[in-house]
Amino acid sequence: MWQTTLLRVVVAIAIGTIIGVEREYKNRPAGMRTHVLVCLGACTVALLESSFIADVNSAADVSSAVTYNFGRLSAQVISGIGFLGAGTIFTAQRKIVGLTTAASLWCVACLGLAVGYGYYFIAAVGCVCVIAVLMVMQRIVHVNTVKKVEVTFVHRIESMQFINDYFKEKEIKTIDLDFHVEAKDGVNIYTNIYTLQMPNNITYAEVVNQLSEYPNMMSVRTTNT
Repeated sequence: MWQTTLLRVVVAIAIGTIIGVEREYKNRPAGMRTHVLVCLGACTVALLESSFIADVNSAADVSSAVTYNFGRLSAQVISGIGFLGAGTIFTAQRKIVGLTTAASLWCVACLGLAVGYGYYFIAAVGCVCVIAVLMVMQRIVHVNTVKKVEVTFVHRIESMQFINDYFKEKEIKTIDLDFHVEAKDGVNIYTNIYTLQMPNNITYAEVVNQLSEYPNMMSVRTTNT
């Protein structure tokens, strides 16, 4: 019935909008309209396949002579959405970004299929779970990834003593250290690049701010190089 079709289309648009708004808010490559279109397209494919199967089964005189593979169109949606997800993945400053948005697009396609087949509860639960992963999980499960901190300073002995004491106090482990010295106006300027493993109770922003308060520091920053 057209009422059922319309309901499923509206639910698909709603789910795509909810997840897309979160991506839009974070200024990600694929925003609200992209997620809505993906969810709506997947829903359309599911509706098409459902209608096709219903029409075949209703034709009692030919149903025994007709064979069909249920789910073939849906499988093509799940695999084919990869080209759109790939378009959201790019490299910036030697770091791959966009993977989460690509994954959300794939999930939205799956949710659209669920709505198209009429499994509203599964789609609703899936939508809530996707939103929870995108918005809540990172706040609950805090993971400090390995980054590099570049420190430029003068007066090597006392400055190194301060840095080492600070890392020991904060339980920060130094995985690797690169350094170089530059002579400028008769003064040696030292630059150390630390690869750090951080505990969960401190952030890189706090490390940069606290190290920069030491008077011998000329600059402190995080870097990906």
